[in-house]
Amino acid sequence: MSSLVLILLTVVLCAGILIGGLLAVVLNSMVSAVISAGLASLFASVVYVVLAAPDVAMTEASIGSGLTTMIFLYAIRKTQGTESDPETDNGDSE
Repeated sequence: MSSLVLILLTVVLCAGILIGGLLAVVLNSMVSAVISAGLASLFASVVYVVLAAPDVAMTEASIGSGLTTMIFLYAIRKTQGTESDPETDNGDSE
């Protein structure tokens, strides 16, 4: 019975990974897409714990969902508003 629960838990977590990845691709907001990708990575780290690989899970949680998400959010914040709007740009480059 416990192996059936383990398989069911793994399938549910893998579905969470797929949903998070699809949301990262489909969402229009860049911040929401980055958070969804981080959520997919967090689900992957829980799958690694369930599959008895705690070292890989800790690495995935810290680097995959933690550090990478923070770097992307920092980059989005730093580059926000730097694009010129073609409607307001009159061609003057002074």
